[in-house]
Amino acid sequence: MKRIRLFFVSLFFVAGVSAIAGPPTYEAQPSPTPADENHRELFDYELDYTGGSSFYDDHGKFGHGDSLYNDFSYAHRFLIKGNWYFRAGVEYERFDFDGTNNGLPDHLQTVHALLALEYVVHDHAGAGIEIQPGPYFQNDVTRDSIDIPWKVWVTFPLKKDKIFAVIGLGGSIYSNPIVAPGGGIIWLFSDHFRLEGVFPKPALVYNPSDNWEFRIFGDLFYESYRTDDVITPERKLQVHNAVVQYSEDKAGVQVTYSGLKPFDITLGGGVTVRRDFDFFRAEASAKTDPAPFVKFEVKAKF
Repeated sequence: MKRIRLFFVSLFFVAGVSAIAGPPTYEAQPSPTPADENHRELFDYELDYTGGSSFYDDHGKFGHGDSLYNDFSYAHRFLIKGNWYFRAGVEYERFDFDGTNNGLPDHLQTVHALLALEYVVHDHAGAGIEIQPGPYFQNDVTRDSIDIPWKVWVTFPLKKDKIFAVIGLGGSIYSNPIVAPGGGIIWLFSDHFRLEGVFPKPALVYNPSDNWEFRIFGDLFYESYRTDDVITPERKLQVHNAVVQYSEDKAGVQVTYSGLKPFDITLGGGVTVRRDFDFFRAEASAKTDPAPFVKFEVKAKF
């Protein structure tokens, strides 16, 4: 657990310079972390299932459905200098929806690049900028399905060795709004217990040992896709080649076991408070009632 504390303490120098003078410079870095303390190969697979619940719009119920989420990503870190890395990789995400044939998309997907410049300490990126260019689509990859989601963030101390602030921004061409803030605070209560109150994924974390982690978490997921023909019984939701911002707001608990190196295996579950197909340009949307979800995830670092 001392590594977690060391990670946040090490961010003091780079974050302070970033906040005051703009982009951090190499001269302002602390002593470089040895390269072998940051893994270069990063693999992640996640599978989430949300049970069935009722859809509704402005005029009432809109059918019933569940959702299945698959996410695979791989990236490699290229050392630039000191603790600065360029990360490059690829990610494939897909939502599949089943239930009432109400005309809403039965799946949404994206395959995009992962490109980031990051300041990394003990495998944690405390400052950086990332873009995820690629097609975000239903069935057909077209020129107007290309989007470039991005985010930028920096961490700096509020109370030495105890409380840290994270400030970030993110957005994309097809998101609503185009730019949105993020961030929050990280509070190290002890070497085993901490608050990661950082949106869009706040969490309360307990590490009884290096191999076990227990987490109470929230997850606010928002991503926009170019759809095909969407023909529903609702007149306002009869659109062609439209953009939908799909979102899932979740709250749950999970446990992660890290004893099978290099793998971290996570099981979790909770409640998907709301799922929302927001066709914001058509000023129409379809939301769902809460439903239970389960989660399985495997991460590996080499």
